[in-house]
Amino acid sequence: MSKHSQIKKKSAASLRKMKDQSEKITMITCYDGAFASLMNQTDIDAVLVGDSMGNVVLGFDDTIPVTMDMMVHHTAAVSRILQGPLLIADMPFMSYNISVEQALENASRLVQEGGAQAVKLEGGEEILPQVKAITNAGIPVVGHLGLTPQKIHALGGYRVQGRGDEGVRLSEDAKLLEEAGCFALVLELVPDELAKSVTASLQIPTIGIGAGAGTSGQVLVLHDLLGFNDDFKPKFLKTYANLGQIIRNALQEYVSDVKGGSFPAEEHTFKK
Repeated sequence: MSKHSQIKKKSAASLRKMKDQSEKITMITCYDGAFASLMNQTDIDAVLVGDSMGNVVLGFDDTIPVTMDMMVHHTAAVSRILQGPLLIADMPFMSYNISVEQALENASRLVQEGGAQAVKLEGGEEILPQVKAITNAGIPVVGHLGLTPQKIHALGGYRVQGRGDEGVRLSEDAKLLEEAGCFALVLELVPDELAKSVTASLQIPTIGIGAGAGTSGQVLVLHDLLGFNDDFKPKFLKTYANLGQIIRNALQEYVSDVKGGSFPAEEHTFKK
C-alpha cells in the first residue's frame, strides 16, 4: 500500500467543484519537504511551489533570476512529501515566452521531473497559444493576472493593477484565459470590485492575493503568513504567527547554552 493511498488527493476538478459549491479555496506557497510534511496535517486545498522562492529562500531581490532547474528541484522536494493538496508549480521567467514548443517542454519537466499536477503562467492574451498547447497536452494550467512579478521592470514596481481602463483589459484577458483552457486564475494586487466582477464572469475559480474577499479563494506566501520577515508588511498580508522572533530567540538561547556550558548537559551525553 503506497503512502498516498489513504489520502484523497485534490485535483484541478476539485477546485472547480469548490467554486460551484461556493466553498472558499485555500492556497499557500511551499518550497521544501519539511514544510510539505506540515501541509499534510492541515486542510490546505492547494500548494503552490512559487517562483517567489527567489525572494523568500534563495536570496534574490525578485523572481527574475529563478530558473527552470531551480523550479524542478524545489517542486520535486515538495512533491515527494505532499499528499492531499493539489500541487501547482510556477513556470519561471522566460520559460514559456519564446515559443509554444519551449512552453510545452518546460511544463512537461515540472510535471514529469518535479511531480507537479498543474503549472501556472503569468500573462493574458499574449500567452494564449502556450496555454492551449499545454492544456491540450494534458497538463492543467492556472493563469495569473494583475501584478505579474515576472514583468516587474515593465510595470514599474509592486503596485495595484487594473485601475481604470486597465480593468477592462484584465477582464478581457481573464475570459480569454478561461476559453484557452485555464482551470483557475490568480488575481494579484487588483481592486476588490474588479476581482469580484471577474470572479462572477468566469466559470473557473479565482484565487486572490491583495484582491479582496470577492474571489473564489486566497493565496499567501508561506513565510509571509508565518512572520519570518518583520519588515515586510504589505496591506494585503495578515500574519498568523511571529516565527521570525521565535526562531531568533531559539537560536540565541542555543548560542548562550553552548557558550555558557549548559549544553550539552548530562541527558544529552552518551556513556560507555
